[in-house]
Amino acid sequence: MSGPPVETQPERTGLAWQRTALGVLAIAGLVAHGAFLGGDPLLLLLAGGMALLGLVLLGAVAPLRYRRLQRAVAEGRSPVGARPVALAVTVALVAAVAGGVAVLAYA
Repeated sequence: MSGPPVETQPERTGLAWQRTALGVLAIAGLVAHGAFLGGDPLLLLLAGGMALLGLVLLGAVAPLRYRRLQRAVAEGRSPVGARPVALAVTVALVAAVAGGVAVLAYA
């Protein structure tokens, strides 16, 4: 009853990108909420940019990365790449800096 091994790497990676994008959207929502309460248009602009980044991740990057991983696994190639790691780190840093700016603006 032993069949070919089930590969879950593409699914896990796709879900990780979706969680990252949803986290960015959540931070954008919090920043936007604070911007509305404080009446700060610059923070509202920052929140809009973060929301746009989260939507691009969720709608474009996550599905693209998932399909590339599926292809790599099907072809027997290594799915590891430096560019996706750099992109993930950049997104996390941008979200952290934007959240930090929002916190410092209200402190």
